[in-house]
Amino acid sequence: MGKWVKNTTMLAVVGLLFAGLCACGKDNSGVNLVPNNNQEEKMVNLYAPMGKSSADADNVSMTAQEMTILLAEEKLGLRINFRSYLAEDYKDKTYDQVAVERVHSNMDDFYLLNPDVIQALGAEGKLADLSGLKNVENLRDVVKTANTVDGKLVAIPQEIVANGLFVNEDMFKRYKLKLPETPEDLLECCRVFKENGIETPIGANRWWLENFVFAQAYAELYNGGNTQAEIEALNNGEAKYSDYMRPGFEFLKQLIDLEYIDAKAAYTCEAIDGEGPDFLAQKTPIVMAYWSAANVDTAYGATDFSLKVIGFPSSLGPMPVVSMTGYGVGVDAENADDALDVMNVLISDEALKLYAEENNVISPSKNVEVECKDALKPLNDRVNEGIYVLGSNASMKVEQWGNTCMIVRELLNGASVEECLAEFDRLQEESLQ
Repeated sequence: MGKWVKNTTMLAVVGLLFAGLCACGKDNSGVNLVPNNNQEEKMVNLYAPMGKSSADADNVSMTAQEMTILLAEEKLGLRINFRSYLAEDYKDKTYDQVAVERVHSNMDDFYLLNPDVIQALGAEGKLADLSGLKNVENLRDVVKTANTVDGKLVAIPQEIVANGLFVNEDMFKRYKLKLPETPEDLLECCRVFKENGIETPIGANRWWLENFVFAQAYAELYNGGNTQAEIEALNNGEAKYSDYMRPGFEFLKQLIDLEYIDAKAAYTCEAIDGEGPDFLAQKTPIVMAYWSAANVDTAYGATDFSLKVIGFPSSLGPMPVVSMTGYGVGVDAENADDALDVMNVLISDEALKLYAEENNVISPSKNVEVECKDALKPLNDRVNEGIYVLGSNASMKVEQWGNTCMIVRELLNGASVEECLAEFDRLQEESLQ
């Protein structure tokens, strides 16, 4: 997946873990096939970041994921066996690295995968085509676009992860500023904040600054009515990724040079832990995060000020940046047919409604809407209008999220814009070969 991706961690999976996917209780990965009416019960194996709560435990709170898994078990009369990732079991291997190895070895039936892994395994032909599942017809177009490789729908998520700017609306009102919609708007807001003694207007970390790049790079591509043709031009080399990325990298460089972002801190800070305290203490008026951070009290779900979550500035106004993990089924899985049946239940409106209501997230189903917090309505409205850009798109031959994240880190560490864009040219040339 290229040197820029090898060291990336579970970015999207971490977002889901913050949203409440960490299960309580013990891992049931060792459960054996259970007799049922003198016959062996069907078993489907799931590889995921977390274990399953003990079925025998009292007063154990199940996650939304587990609730939908239980629904599938009941409807299909089978058992879904969690095989979870534990860092101590794999030493220096990341979740993504282990997932790839397990898929290659057909160790499980279906998997919860990050976007770059979905793209790589889909291109290898290791993931089954899910487009024939009945409930696919209920999915939003963004889901199918993001997870289609070589014409095959190879993964489907239980939620759409929308990233946005989290802003302290009270601080904007204090200085008579409108919430920014364009890059120029944001620069002006930062100028005013800086002149009024706010040392760092934008709190940043080492993972999410690529959202600024995606919003500017792909606003027209995803919202201009010519998406497929533009992606095809990128894939065959007729267009250059570096040309798309240039405005975003030049904008980030400007934010760094004007000291609106602390590049040194951003290079080392972990998401939320680094910039979060200053944002909550109202020392920094702007940070960036994923949708569910506005719902979680340990992130930004309980602020002492008016919180608003808006899209990233672009030529087309506030732009949500969407990424998503997804379930994929191994093309040569031992229990592939049963796993596909499970997938069909998990992406049913019934299951997705249960998941979305429990986690208060954007559903992959166009038929499921959940009432969101007031703070999230600006972001939610844009997604529902179909206005967004994808931070991960398996149909693009150059992996987006991980590569852009790592190249942004080089910018933070002193690389020039031209050096960063040259790396995109190198990655594109590698993909063409």
